[in-house]
Amino acid sequence: MIIGAVHASLWFGFNLVIDGKLSFGQLTAFQSFQLHLGFGGAQLAGAVMKLAEAMGGASRLFELLDRTPLISGDGDEPDDLIVRGEVSFDEVDFAYPSRRDIPVLNGFTLKAPAEQTTALVGSSGSGKSTVVQLVLRFYDATGGVVALDGRDVTTLKPTWLRKHLALVQQEPVLFGMTVRDNVVYGLGANGTVPDGALIRVCKEANAHGFVSSFSEGYDTVCGERGIQLSGGQKQRLALARALIVDPRVLLLDEATSALDAESERVVQEALDRATVGRTVLVVAHRLSTVRDADQLAMVSHGSVIETGTHDVLLSRCDSYRNLVQRQT
Repeated sequence: MIIGAVHASLWFGFNLVIDGKLSFGQLTAFQSFQLHLGFGGAQLAGAVMKLAEAMGGASRLFELLDRTPLISGDGDEPDDLIVRGEVSFDEVDFAYPSRRDIPVLNGFTLKAPAEQTTALVGSSGSGKSTVVQLVLRFYDATGGVVALDGRDVTTLKPTWLRKHLALVQQEPVLFGMTVRDNVVYGLGANGTVPDGALIRVCKEANAHGFVSSFSEGYDTVCGERGIQLSGGQKQRLALARALIVDPRVLLLDEATSALDAESERVVQEALDRATVGRTVLVVAHRLSTVRDADQLAMVSHGSVIETGTHDVLLSRCDSYRNLVQRQT
């Protein structure tokens, strides 16, 4: 459109120059002015479009900022309470807010004794990972009570509660920061820790060896989402980040299920050390990783149908026996 206007004005202008009504200098000045005006208008139109896009994005952002969380940040902070780490579920019911017509947990009842390992086993979709999310108060139960040392977790301040818990997931989230920053991130935004303590937890997580092999050691940048590391290395750093806070309750949500056999062995060795002296709640599909747990709970359709050791469940739980047979 701008080029067409230039051509039209040139044709008309040259006719005026030929007729002596306009000088060539005046025509040149007018063309320069016309080009500046046209391209400036085009840039202004582009800026207006970008501004409209930004306003649309900002409105969605402010909608999120203005939302009121379903879980309040208030609650008790019982500093005088010595956390032993006993986790219990009493007739817990739950359905996700986006699917309230589909129950996930139905009368879920279980006690995970302090300083013991309790493993949740069962088929996919039975509600095992949901149990972990309720302990952390990512969601609150719609019925029943989830308790830590007999205290209903809904009465506790979430930040206080999570100081005593740590989670290692199947897909750990690492940031585009150094190894050191990713590990101490578990302590919060302003968390710092002496090098000795950092190395200790990394040794406990079987991570010190491979970190030391890097040319920059603990100052090595992991890359966004840990792209510079293997799956086993990312999982060990995630475990170190969990251990840096010295949690009373360690939550493991299929922490080794996405690893190859060798990486799983190394990570499992680290997990076995990390569980000593802590309450551990494990969600696992591979029964070989949890058969030595102090207690196994067979979960089916959102409920615990049987608890006991591996041998006890083999002898009296048909569902567990079938699960074992499918994995052998």
